[in-house]
Amino acid sequence: MISLRNISLAYGEQVLFENASLQINAGDRFALVGPNGSGKSTIFRLILGETEPDEGKIEIKRGIRTGYLPQENAPVSNRSVVDEAAGPDADDRQKAEAKAILMGLGFRITDFPRPVKQLSGGWAMRVAMARLLLSDPDLLLLDEPTNHLDLWSLLWFQEYLQEFRGTVVVISHDRAFINTVCQAIVSVQDHEIEVYPGDYESFVTERTEEKRRLESSRKVQDGQVARMEEFIARNRARLSTARRAQSMMKKLERVERIEIAPDPKSISVQFPQPPRCGKDVLTLRHMSKSYGHTPVYRGLDLTLHRGWRMAFVGPNGAGKSTLLKILAGVLDFESGERIVGANVTVGYHAQHREGTMDPGATVFEEAIRGSRTHSQQFVRTVLGSFLFPGDAVHKPVKVLSGGEKSRLSLVKILLDPPNLLLLDEPTTHLDMDSVAALIAALQTYTGTLAFISHDLFFVNALADRIVHIESGKVHMYPGQFDLYLWKLGRQTLTSGHA
Repeated sequence: MISLRNISLAYGEQVLFENASLQINAGDRFALVGPNGSGKSTIFRLILGETEPDEGKIEIKRGIRTGYLPQENAPVSNRSVVDEAAGPDADDRQKAEAKAILMGLGFRITDFPRPVKQLSGGWAMRVAMARLLLSDPDLLLLDEPTNHLDLWSLLWFQEYLQEFRGTVVVISHDRAFINTVCQAIVSVQDHEIEVYPGDYESFVTERTEEKRRLESSRKVQDGQVARMEEFIARNRARLSTARRAQSMMKKLERVERIEIAPDPKSISVQFPQPPRCGKDVLTLRHMSKSYGHTPVYRGLDLTLHRGWRMAFVGPNGAGKSTLLKILAGVLDFESGERIVGANVTVGYHAQHREGTMDPGATVFEEAIRGSRTHSQQFVRTVLGSFLFPGDAVHKPVKVLSGGEKSRLSLVKILLDPPNLLLLDEPTTHLDMDSVAALIAALQTYTGTLAFISHDLFFVNALADRIVHIESGKVHMYPGQFDLYLWKLGRQTLTSGHA
């Protein structure tokens, strides 16, 4: 179907690929994984013909229809949501299919006539995704598709891809999504491309075993080289053995040394823990909240207890972010009480960070401001694990993208955590290693945690209870998300509920 043969590509001194190859056959379901900047998105550009390799060949079967979803570049259109998704010349059947897909991706019927240009970037990307799925291509290239989805639409999207008959190649930091949708991992690292059948855990196990075998071979080779060098040193000065020494030197020059690439940097540090607080951390009593004439909550009673780790879940528009903002104290409500417990400090991480940082400060200055007695090296290490390596810590806050501000906000929280931590989609804009670093930090966190996330691996790694929010009602389910789905008998969600 598609063949990348002996590809080499460099941008200046940055080498992405050296003699790398990849074969994609009909029906393959690949996940491209690798460090940030390793060339995953470049593989998409090579397939799409947007980039040419310095060396090597790209062969694509004639007639292949390719659908591509970039990370960003949402459509800006005067057309309605349904017309943009279905296309300008769609018939009634195609419009009906478009509506079904749009509902699966979280849209309501009342959203269909809205102009796309009125939507946020994330919702406009969902329209682009709907149009892409409706086109039913032979090959889907998806670059971080889950970034723009909530948990329910993600579950619908996973089910859709499982039933999709074509070929799927995806770039994603969502480990659970990869394991559900893909059948093989394509490692893009150290200028090479290599395919590993199986899920992400199998890939990690195989990579670890490969490195062990390589280290063993390297140890044997080092011993052989040492003996050869010793022979040369002992015999090169003696006339009777100089010829043998010269022969050994030539043999040594021909030895192809085994190189072992360094492991990607990962963070393993002890973050400070928050001070202990009372058992009742935060309580809402008879809280009511509306937007205009639309009620969201009426007379809600909710108490968060010390040490709870809660994932807020529910259909789109149920009020998850609204509830998190009310708990954080950043959103007013019409009636009721918000009671903060004794010695409770509240930290809130929103999806958008405008106006919460000093635009004139550098990344490092903003990170270290107000934190406890951390060394500069410690702060730089934490920043590096959240994709601010080296000189990137000197970038001014005012030039940061929304994703960079989101990552910096997480760093600030981890360096000086409150004892009630409220996080709204914290894994968006993080790569897989950064998600793992965040999980590791939060697993040792001794405070109370409430969060919204569409990353199932993140949810199952951290939540010990699920808070289901729908139609103004809040229900608490002890246990992980998978257990919660089993209890509800909803391992498979239909598009009607999304």
